[in-house]
Amino acid sequence: MPKLVVPSDVTIAEERHNVGKKKLTWMQSFGLLGMAPTLHLAYNRNDTSDMRAVLTKKYDDKAADPIVEILRTRQESIRKQVVAHNFMWVGVAVGAALPFWSFRKYDWKAKAIPIPFIAYGGSWVGRVIGDIAVGRTGEYSRDQFLGSLPAKQLYVLPEQ
Repeated sequence: MPKLVVPSDVTIAEERHNVGKKKLTWMQSFGLLGMAPTLHLAYNRNDTSDMRAVLTKKYDDKAADPIVEILRTRQESIRKQVVAHNFMWVGVAVGAALPFWSFRKYDWKAKAIPIPFIAYGGSWVGRVIGDIAVGRTGEYSRDQFLGSLPAKQLYVLPEQ
């Protein structure tokens, strides 16, 4: 059963209504750099190159077509997701630094034991704070769904 990777409907609409390129902000660039690579087995998630492609598209401000508003909403949702990802790494750094101050009178071995656990907890705290700071918690579920739509899909060719 042969499989083919094709652009999704939303990607075709983005290419159709695209009028230029936008430059990424430094928060968006660092957010994309901090994301892990995606292993595509079913092509149901966006990877960093897909997110970068969505964020660099520019749409006409005077367009009256409702699809352009949907594409802008998708772009804004992905922007919030990427910028909020930076806060996760800040939480990891703060969580890794906390044991050094808390155990300052102990040996380095006593400091090294809790670092991974507190850093992992700091990543969750950083995610929550990032979502609140960027405004993802006030975002409609529809907007988050639009931001999670994959840019590519797997097309299974029918048997012949």
